[in-house]
Amino acid sequence: MDKSLIAAFITAAFTLAASSAAAQGATEGPDLSKVKVRLGPLLMSPTISLSNIGIDENVFNEAPDKDPKRDFTATVTPTTDLWLRFGPSWITANIKEDIVWYQKYSTERAVNNSYKVGWRVPLSRLSIATNFGYLSARERVGPEIDARAPRKELYYSGVIEVRALTRTFAGVTAQRNTLTYDSNSTFEGINLNDELSHTTTGAGFVVRQQLTTLTTLNLSAIRSQDQFAVNPIRDSISDTANASVTFDARAALRGSAAFGYRDFTPSSPALSKFQSWTTAADLTYVLFGSTRFGGHATRDIEYSYDVNTPYYVQSGVDGSIAQQLFGPFDIVARAGIRRLEYTTRAGALVPEPNRTDYERTYGGGVGLHMNNDLRFGVNVDHVERTSQIAARQYNNLRIGTALTYGF
Repeated sequence: MDKSLIAAFITAAFTLAASSAAAQGATEGPDLSKVKVRLGPLLMSPTISLSNIGIDENVFNEAPDKDPKRDFTATVTPTTDLWLRFGPSWITANIKEDIVWYQKYSTERAVNNSYKVGWRVPLSRLSIATNFGYLSARERVGPEIDARAPRKELYYSGVIEVRALTRTFAGVTAQRNTLTYDSNSTFEGINLNDELSHTTTGAGFVVRQQLTTLTTLNLSAIRSQDQFAVNPIRDSISDTANASVTFDARAALRGSAAFGYRDFTPSSPALSKFQSWTTAADLTYVLFGSTRFGGHATRDIEYSYDVNTPYYVQSGVDGSIAQQLFGPFDIVARAGIRRLEYTTRAGALVPEPNRTDYERTYGGGVGLHMNNDLRFGVNVDHVERTSQIAARQYNNLRIGTALTYGF
């Protein structure tokens, strides 16, 4: 997607908000204490991170008997959050770029760009929210594909809600997401564009209940359809029902937790259905202002690059504990596990039918806060994947430093 088109979209979104929003009250905007730059009505919070500055012991995630390759690596990530106020509405945007560098293996170098724009207009009885996102990346996707395959993602979503009661909103939502791999992207001899490029469209109903000023309950029922550009045997329809709770960033408990049910029906009778529960949680709890607990949990289906095992159920949990030691020093410990349960296509001959792979991670680090906007850290992380297929197993150790600075 041409950058001029992205700029034109952002300009149009800002103009649309300016002409549509009426001054009927205010909505909560950004945390002003964290805003670093003010240019009239435009607020910005730029940061830059230098991460993974160190040694990658297994650059290509190769099996132990394949002589894993070692290299020095570093990642530079400039990020800017933006807010623009128009009457009762806020335009939000995020611009992010990852510059990944390897000293020896130049094939692993990459520049990943991400753009996000959101707009919400709360009127007296009506609330309108839209989101747009674009990603151009050459990085690993999840725990299955070890190649840094070039891909692009473009998504749109929107919600229109009507106030039913004082704190209750009901409405409709629609979304569209297009994932496209480069036509020459391959992994294990399989063309990723042929197998994974697809468009997801969905629509449904939503109910939002404001439980407290810091807590929101969300209910949704959505039907979505996946249509693959090259391999229609993978086409499917999903019906999902979800309940989630969102906690405001100002609370001690922050983030969201969702639990739901998914009825996944492939169009091909050779592929099995998936009818089971799903979950997605990303929570942080701060205790006494000095101890931070973080946790993630997920369970849902993901498409596999191999049409003989067309999808897998990915479930996992990970957590971290960060403790302020004394003065500017802190320490963090983290660990997690993910399980990939594959479903074999009817009639397909594979080495290990309906196999299950595991990925385990653990690590930690120490950090030095030089001031409120600058942190230096040293990290050690170990990743291990086990599988019934020997070629899919690997171990990796990363030792490096990280520097984060907020302007």
